[in-house]
Amino acid sequence: MMSKFSETRLIYCFFIVLFLICTHGPTAFAQEILSLQKTLEIAMANSPDIRRSKYNLERSQESLNAQKAALKSQFSLTLTPISYTKARQFETFFSTWNTSETKLTAGMFTIRQPIKWTDGTLSLNNRFMWQDVYSEFRKERSKTFSNNLYLSYNQPLFTYNRTMLALKELELDLENSRLSFAIQQLALERQVTQAFYNVYKQKLSHQIALEEYQNQQQSYQIIKNKVDAGLAAKEELYQAELNLSSSKSKVENEKVALENDLDELKRLIGISLFEEISIVADVSHQSVQIDLQQAIDYGLKYRMELRQRQINIENARFDLIRTSAMNEFKGDLTLSYGTIGTNELFDQIYEKPTKNQQVVVSLEIPLFDWGEKRSRIKASEAVLKSRELSLEDEKNDIIISIRQAYRNLNNLETQIELARQNVRNAELTYDINLERYKNGDLTSMDLSLYQNQLSQKKLGLVEALINYKLALLNMKIQSLWDFERNRPVLPEIKQSR
Repeated sequence: MMSKFSETRLIYCFFIVLFLICTHGPTAFAQEILSLQKTLEIAMANSPDIRRSKYNLERSQESLNAQKAALKSQFSLTLTPISYTKARQFETFFSTWNTSETKLTAGMFTIRQPIKWTDGTLSLNNRFMWQDVYSEFRKERSKTFSNNLYLSYNQPLFTYNRTMLALKELELDLENSRLSFAIQQLALERQVTQAFYNVYKQKLSHQIALEEYQNQQQSYQIIKNKVDAGLAAKEELYQAELNLSSSKSKVENEKVALENDLDELKRLIGISLFEEISIVADVSHQSVQIDLQQAIDYGLKYRMELRQRQINIENARFDLIRTSAMNEFKGDLTLSYGTIGTNELFDQIYEKPTKNQQVVVSLEIPLFDWGEKRSRIKASEAVLKSRELSLEDEKNDIIISIRQAYRNLNNLETQIELARQNVRNAELTYDINLERYKNGDLTSMDLSLYQNQLSQKKLGLVEALINYKLALLNMKIQSLWDFERNRPVLPEIKQSR
C-alpha cells in the first residue's frame, strides 16, 4: 500500500502539473494557423512601421488642431499682487535728487481674437490698478485707484498673411501624413505578402524534401534487398546510402530555413517570436484580365505619390513667398480706443473718465541688402522648378511601372503553363525510371538525378504561382485598382478629391 506521505506527494505533483498546463499549455502547445488575410490584419495592427506612421499622423492632426485652437478667442489674466519700489534718481526738471517709494497692486484681463482672413489681431483689455506713491521732493503721498478699459486692433500692412500660410501648411502636412500612412499600408501589404509566400514556399520545399527522402528510403530498401539477394553490386548500396544521407541532410536544412523565415514573418507582423504559428495559403491560379489603359489612367489620377509631389510644390511656393518677404517694404497699423478712470475712492473711479485714443502707422523701408534677397529668391525658385520636374518624373515612373507589371503578368501566365507541363513530364519521367531502377536497368545515382529534377520542377511551379500572386498585388499597388475584385483600392481618396 502507498503511504500517506506518498499519496500527499503524488497529489501535490498532480496539482503542479495541472497548474503548468493551465498557465503555459496554450503558449507551449497551441499553434495558430494563419491565412494571408489574417496575417495582414495582424500586421496592420501590430507592425512597428504602421505604428510609427500612426504616430506621425497623430502629430500632424494635433498640430493642426492646435493651430485652429490658437485662432479662437484667447482669454488671459495677469496679476501683480504686490510690487514695491524705492529708488533715488535725479530730477532734471527741478535739478535736484529725489527719493520715491511706490507700492502697487494690479491686474490685467485680456480677450485676444486673431483674425485669420486679415492676419490682424483684435484685443479687448482691462487694466485695474491701485498704487501708493510717496515723493520725498514734494513731501506728498498719493493713493489712487485706476481702471483702463480699451479696445485695440493691430493690422500688418503690405505683406503676406502669415496666419493663413501657417494654417495651410499644417493642412497640407496632415494630408501628406494621411497619404504616407496609406502608402505605408500598401508597402506593408507588399512586404507581408512577400514574406508570407516565402514561408509558404519554404514550407513546400520542406515537404518536397520529405517526399524525396521517403523516395530515397524506398530506393535504398530496393537496392538493399537486391544486394542481400546477390542481384546487385555492393557499391550500389553504398551509393544508395550516400543518396539517403544527402536527402536527410536536405530535409534538415529546409527545416532550419523554414524556421528562419517564420521568425522573419513574426518580426514583420509584430507578434512574439516565441509564438508557434503555421500558415495556409491558396496559390491556385485563376487568370485575371487586365485593362492596361484603365490601369494607367487610374494610376495617374489617384496615385498618392503624385499628390505628395504636388504638396511639395505648394510648400516650395510657400517658401518662395517667405523668401520674397525678406527685407520687404511693410508696415503696421495700430488702432486703440478706450476710457480710463482714476480716483482715490474705488466706487468713484469713473466719476471723471478720460478717453484714450491712439492711431499709429509705422513703416519699415529696406534700403540696400547687397543682393541677399535676390539670391535667396533665385535659390527658392530653383527648388520650386526642381520639384515640378520631380512631379513629371513621377508620372513617367508610374506609367513605366504599370506597363512593366502588365508585361510581367502576361509572361507569368505563360510560365505557369510551362511549369505545369514540366511537372507532369518530370513525374512521368521519374515513374518510368523508378521501374527501370527496380528492374536493375538504372543506377541509384541516375535515379537520384531524376528525383532532383522532379523536386525542382515542383518548386518551379510553386514559384510561378506565387510570382503571379505577387505580380497581381504589384499591379494593384501601382494602379490603385484591384482587378481581381474590379474595384478601387482606396475609394475614400476618390471621394475626398
